[in-house]
Amino acid sequence: MNNTSSKGKEIKIPGHDHPITISPAEGKLRVTVARRIVAESTQALRLEEKGYPPVYYLPRSDGDMSLLERTTHYTYCPYKGDCTYYSIPIGGAKSEYDVWNYEKPYEAVADIKEYLAFYPAWVDAIEVIS
Repeated sequence: MNNTSSKGKEIKIPGHDHPITISPAEGKLRVTVARRIVAESTQALRLEEKGYPPVYYLPRSDGDMSLLERTTHYTYCPYKGDCTYYSIPIGGAKSEYDVWNYEKPYEAVADIKEYLAFYPAWVDAIEVIS
């Protein structure tokens, strides 16, 4: 099902043709860059979307926001909404635009509001700690 928002952007609802599921991640997740813990949480979520590898989202409150620098870069996903990005300066050029979040996600994925996601190849590690 597709709709159009008042801003003219196409909005798509996840369904059988494009499923998106969000579930609690098991264990504690830790994200490190330059040997520093950028985020660590027992409240992480795992988002699975058709055609993409699973993504872990960690609460902003469990991230060290002092290590992140907000950018002016943004993207749009018709299933999730407007996406903003952060860089992690201590990671150098490989960590530019490495972190993203949906500040006002669409209702179907509202659980990821106030959560951060990280590109695995641009951080040192995203690991599950027992």
